[in-house]
Amino acid sequence: MREQSPEAVPGDGVLPPMAYARDDDTPDDRFYLPPRKVVHIDDDAIAALGRLYAAVLPRGGRLLDLMSSWRSHLPEGLRAREVVGLGMNAEEMADNPQLSRHVVHDLNRTPRLPFEDETFDGVTCAVSIQYVTHPVLLFREVRRVLRPGAPFVVAFSNRCFFTKAVAVWLDTTDEQHMALVRTYFDAAGGFTDVTVEDRSPGGDANPLYAVWARRDGRAESA
Repeated sequence: MREQSPEAVPGDGVLPPMAYARDDDTPDDRFYLPPRKVVHIDDDAIAALGRLYAAVLPRGGRLLDLMSSWRSHLPEGLRAREVVGLGMNAEEMADNPQLSRHVVHDLNRTPRLPFEDETFDGVTCAVSIQYVTHPVLLFREVRRVLRPGAPFVVAFSNRCFFTKAVAVWLDTTDEQHMALVRTYFDAAGGFTDVTVEDRSPGGDANPLYAVWARRDGRAESA
């Protein structure tokens, strides 16, 4: 059994640790070792996600794509100054044409983000929040690396690797997932203008849900 630092103990201070139990609790770096160069939502949902990003993310800014992989689904017209991917598989991220650079980092092992305070103008996390075992710690870290007023956009569907998703996600509905992610923002503190929306394109397309908020204007404490 691998050692964990105290900060990496699953949980969020809101729900009990068992809420973040997973069927497959082997180290994530083993699970994500083989590259999976596939998208996890269909074209219509990807287009809906691109429209959301176009509406919320700043143009010309420095962006962080959390739990990044082969594609980031940023709209072509966004024209970010830099897009940094943080994920588990270097080969996948190296083939992502929208990333300026990438960092291999296991958030479930070490939730602290390897970036300085107020580095980014926006942060995204697409179809991956269901795998995070200490979400409030992560959201606090996102707040730390965001500049004041910058957005954090969390989007998800109804699809996942079931053995790696946390128990609370598997035991709740899509509507409850939206409420859960909002709870992460509220519990982390330091976010304003929290917005919860069903962005599903309809028809036979995959559903798409999103929760986003902006970092408040308070300075980070030492």
